[in-house]
Amino acid sequence: MSKLVIVESPAKAKTIGKYLGNDFKVIASVGHIRDLPKSKLGVDVENDFAPLYENMKDKSSVIKELKSKAKSSDAVYLATDPDREGEAISWHLATILDLDASEPIRVTFSEITKNGVKTGMSHPRSVDMDLVNAQQARRILDRIVGYKLSPFLWKKVRRGLSAGRVQSVAVRIIVDREREIEAFIPVEYWSVDGRFISAKAPKKPFEAKLIEVDGKKAEISNGEQAEKILSDLKLTTTEFVVSKVKKSKRKKQPAPPFTTSTMQQEASGKLSFGSKRTMKAAQELYEGVTVPGYGAVGLITYMRTDSLRVSDEAKAEAAELINKTYGKNYLPEKPRFYKEKKGAQDGHEAVRPSIIDITPEQVKAALTPDQYKLYKLIWERFMASQMADAVFDTVSVDIEARNCVLRTTGSTVFFDGFTKLYDKDRDVLLPDLEVGERLTPADISANQHFTQPPPRYTEASLIKALEEYGIGRPSTYAPTISTIIDRQYVERNQKQLKPTVLGGVITDLFMEHFSNIVCTKFTAQMETDLDKVEEGNRPWVNVLKDFYGDFEDTLTKAETEMEGKRIKIPAEPTEEVCELCGRNMEIKIGRYGKFMSCSGFPECKGTKKIVQTTGGNCPLCGKKMLSKKSKKGKTFYACEDFTDCKYMTWDTPIPDLCPQCNATLFKKTGKEKKIYCAKPECGFGDITPPTKL
Repeated sequence: MSKLVIVESPAKAKTIGKYLGNDFKVIASVGHIRDLPKSKLGVDVENDFAPLYENMKDKSSVIKELKSKAKSSDAVYLATDPDREGEAISWHLATILDLDASEPIRVTFSEITKNGVKTGMSHPRSVDMDLVNAQQARRILDRIVGYKLSPFLWKKVRRGLSAGRVQSVAVRIIVDREREIEAFIPVEYWSVDGRFISAKAPKKPFEAKLIEVDGKKAEISNGEQAEKILSDLKLTTTEFVVSKVKKSKRKKQPAPPFTTSTMQQEASGKLSFGSKRTMKAAQELYEGVTVPGYGAVGLITYMRTDSLRVSDEAKAEAAELINKTYGKNYLPEKPRFYKEKKGAQDGHEAVRPSIIDITPEQVKAALTPDQYKLYKLIWERFMASQMADAVFDTVSVDIEARNCVLRTTGSTVFFDGFTKLYDKDRDVLLPDLEVGERLTPADISANQHFTQPPPRYTEASLIKALEEYGIGRPSTYAPTISTIIDRQYVERNQKQLKPTVLGGVITDLFMEHFSNIVCTKFTAQMETDLDKVEEGNRPWVNVLKDFYGDFEDTLTKAETEMEGKRIKIPAEPTEEVCELCGRNMEIKIGRYGKFMSCSGFPECKGTKKIVQTTGGNCPLCGKKMLSKKSKKGKTFYACEDFTDCKYMTWDTPIPDLCPQCNATLFKKTGKEKKIYCAKPECGFGDITPPTKL
């Protein structure tokens, strides 16, 4: 018999094809093949929101090949990704190829391994219409919001803008945080800190902080209070005596294996990967790479999941490897079980290595740098999640001096447990102090501090916030962040996400006229309703009806209230002078990003590109250094006269000047962290000259 298996990606087709015999032909649909039309709404709102799907024009040759192969095959299996989107693609494929979706033609693979493919192929089922309808409902909701609100924005703000059900809430969250930062009023407070020496270890001073004054918690609000305490502690008659020593053991449990969200957060923090970069590498690891000794194999389980479940087989394989590698002591008393968060979908396991025995080092040569770094992170996190607790010896020491108490704490690793592999802790050593022991103050100081505003969101913390609010799903985090940056509602500064003026204007407009669109609770409830559709507990048309009635009324009201009105996007003033008329330039946001325009526009048409100076000077010619972006989006630094000078570097110019020649210093990051002078004749820091772009 001739059997056809259709998957989404060519890489996945290649991997699966090697596990199936000559009777099977595996080809890729290369993603979706049908969708709503681009030129119109494509939803019949008067007739139960019937979607008007059409074949995608750029997929005509793929569809032709699929039809030809399906016609000449005795059996066709649809093996797209095991989620809502994948189920919908299978349904569309069944429609185009005249297959009966109620027949057992659908197969799914939680992992692309020999066993995973074999298991999937041996359990075919019908297309799950609840999953399909959940995807349809989401797609139609997003289409209605986008196609109804975008023209409103064009008329009232500027052409080319767009709105989105999830993206608009994400922008609002970032805008709210920025305004919280702007409104923050710092509060002054002081600390008193000391360094002490024990006679038992005179060469190892340790630090302690003031925690108590006159039997109450030390709360020092100004310098006068701090100086009074400090003067008492600095009296020659003041004695510093150990009054309390508390020793204990502390256990630390490993973190659970990754979900999509925690994988993206950890990859951001530890690898400096953006969410899009993380998901690209994860998709490649799931779909398969060629590994010596194993052939083509998917190295991780399906990467879009919010479940913490791990199969018993995987736990057993991990326990066997842990015992073999580290010994029995590194196994927990019983297999780990991690509690799922409320609302988690349990369709897939947590993200884990599909073949536990394949260590990162074994496959390093077969992977790209990004694939290797992410696989190492996933493998180590999973293995650590199945290991024993780490145990620490902790000590807390109180030091009395007059009416004050200072405290210091330390810890040492008693048993490293899972930290042998992941999330290592450093020892904080203290001398073996005893109650009644007198200590010598090496230094005591009063230090001024100010309370800090909440930090701006990063991709990692925004994903965490979206997950906590219940907004979006594992598959939507990365594209949502990419969209709000691409549409210039938010800009990335290093790792921080900052709203643009445009993002603030759109958010204010929506909060005034479409409060539900940017309401976290409303959007989270929509996600819950979609989950109910997926579970078969709610008709998808009812979800759309409940949303559309209020939405249509709100849109009509907003158009009436804003009749004849148009919102101007405020420009940001600058110190730059227009070369045509001498007036100051302003920063504006156009369809292609930020640019500088003369404040005298339209009388003066002067414009300039925005250049970001670094404050440093070129080591070759002395002109300003500019911050720029490479074609791949990576920041580099170049002389403003780059055409003639040609100087560039990946290393960051810093404010400090070279102690030998007074030129700008540069900071090199990565494995070889170093501060150096780039002037060819100087040599401070002794580093190889920077490479060309």
